[in-house]
Amino acid sequence: MPRSSAAVYRRRRLVAVVGLLVLLTAIGVGVWLFIAQPWAGAETSPRPTSSSTTSDSPTTAPTAGETPVAEPTADETPGIEPCKATDVTVAAVTDAEVYPAGVLPKLSISLTNNGKADCTLDVGSTMQVFTVSSGADVWWRSTDCQENPSSMIATLAAGTTVTSKEPVAWDRTRSSVETCAEENRPRAPGGGASYHVGVSIGGFESQGTQQIILE
Repeated sequence: MPRSSAAVYRRRRLVAVVGLLVLLTAIGVGVWLFIAQPWAGAETSPRPTSSSTTSDSPTTAPTAGETPVAEPTADETPGIEPCKATDVTVAAVTDAEVYPAGVLPKLSISLTNNGKADCTLDVGSTMQVFTVSSGADVWWRSTDCQENPSSMIATLAAGTTVTSKEPVAWDRTRSSVETCAEENRPRAPGGGASYHVGVSIGGFESQGTQQIILE
């Protein structure tokens, strides 16, 4: 049989190299999906909504020695019931108590499953509502100008507490659905003014609020 020319040989090697790069890229994406985890201590499963896709939704990170396995959604998890309000304690978490001028408060959520059994709850941003109040005056609500909310089902192990890892920042202004695009929204007074942060998730309200001081 006639030997292949040098040009044909080079083309075959180029095809092989391209194929290898595609394979390595796919592996890299898979590794990222297993490492990224938006809640600390919870087994999470992304669920697409009308404004989000599963392509950028992280799954659970495997612990040492385990084989990575994508977590099922609540509908695919046999024997695990949705969480009940009587079993879950919701609390607002802030990254500080006092904020100097110009520093934005960062708000997170803490969830505790006080029940005797694991349960599932949608912990995506679609279900989260932070409020910042001064007395009876609600200064800011996280859902007023929320963009691209997402849904994510988490399995909360019995007797454990989990905390959101990506905080929501309050820009120290008064929010309104009519003023989201405005740059001159009223700014919250500082100088030692006290505000209270509350939160709800999936319809479960925090039992109390977290006080913060703006300097």
